[in-house]
Amino acid sequence: MARIFETDDGAAVQGRTRLVAVGAAVVTIGAGLGVRAGVSGDLAKYGGDALYTVLLFTLAVLMAPRVTPLAAAGGALAVSGAVELLQLSPIPAELSQRSVVARLVLGSTFNAFDFLWYAVGAVVGWLVHTAAGSFCSRRDAERIEG
Repeated sequence: MARIFETDDGAAVQGRTRLVAVGAAVVTIGAGLGVRAGVSGDLAKYGGDALYTVLLFTLAVLMAPRVTPLAAAGGALAVSGAVELLQLSPIPAELSQRSVVARLVLGSTFNAFDFLWYAVGAVVGWLVHTAAGSFCSRRDAERIEG
């Protein structure tokens, strides 16, 4: 009986990609909540901004496992930026007063400097995804050769 990692079946590869994306999302959420609870000041704020975009990146891969790393990074960056621009309206601030979840997801106040940290998060997501893909490709090639 073939194991998932021994098959060339596209569905198996997508399943493995989704499983890794779920793990990455859980780790990213844990890191974000840890930064929020255990760190203060700019490191907490901007680290949280970068992790927010990393989470969006992992969710893009989870929903569309065949997405390229560049497309996932661009999508995560675009959503992060859209949420930041939404903060120019009173909607996120009002929702954040009523809900901790809304505060975590939408924030409350616009800060143009956040865009830089969203880009950092997108680049980190792209780098990790690309490195993991290279590692898996090499490992699979070695398995086939050996």
